[in-house]
Amino acid sequence: MWLALAAVCALGAMSPGPSLAVVIRHTVAGSRTHGVATGLAHAIGIGIYALLSSFGLAVLIIGNPGLYHVLALAGAGYLLWLGVAALRDGDGVVAPAADVTPGPLAVAARDGFAISLLNPKVAFFFLALFSQFVEPGMGVGTHVLMSAIAMGIDASWYALVAVVLSYSGVLRLLRRNGLWLDRVTGVALIALALLTAVQVLG
Repeated sequence: MWLALAAVCALGAMSPGPSLAVVIRHTVAGSRTHGVATGLAHAIGIGIYALLSSFGLAVLIIGNPGLYHVLALAGAGYLLWLGVAALRDGDGVVAPAADVTPGPLAVAARDGFAISLLNPKVAFFFLALFSQFVEPGMGVGTHVLMSAIAMGIDASWYALVAVVLSYSGVLRLLRRNGLWLDRVTGVALIALALLTAVQVLG
């Protein structure tokens, strides 16, 4: 369970999108420290969504096994939709990074936090993902650990991006391979959705 959760969180974090673009812009236009600050603040927003999603699902399914199955299937359907969308629409393009003026670290952190907390897709993603793992009677520590895994992976990835982008030529490589990353993410999401559906309906 933990490996599957960590793998999907990692692929979700690594998939090119607006969050990656913000980290790249602050890294290239500012500095490595600006990029790391953006990534760490972004992870805080991710952690908030993950924790709320985990506990919210737990409250809903306590004493309602039928609702648990419905949520699991609904979450599987959404993950399936995300996977198909990643395979069909992913273009692997990382937004240009040269149009942001260097500013205070607080501004970089603010942008990182806002891009995650103000993105409703993050909430839907974690509701769908955690519906595959949250079970009745799950302890508080397990909920916290699940959320910490999501936050830690997100922070580690974007901090790594900021560090690596401090070296020349890496952005071109990231752009060239963005399409394959979209495809791997799509396949992983589809596989998890189908596995869940089989387990619930079996």
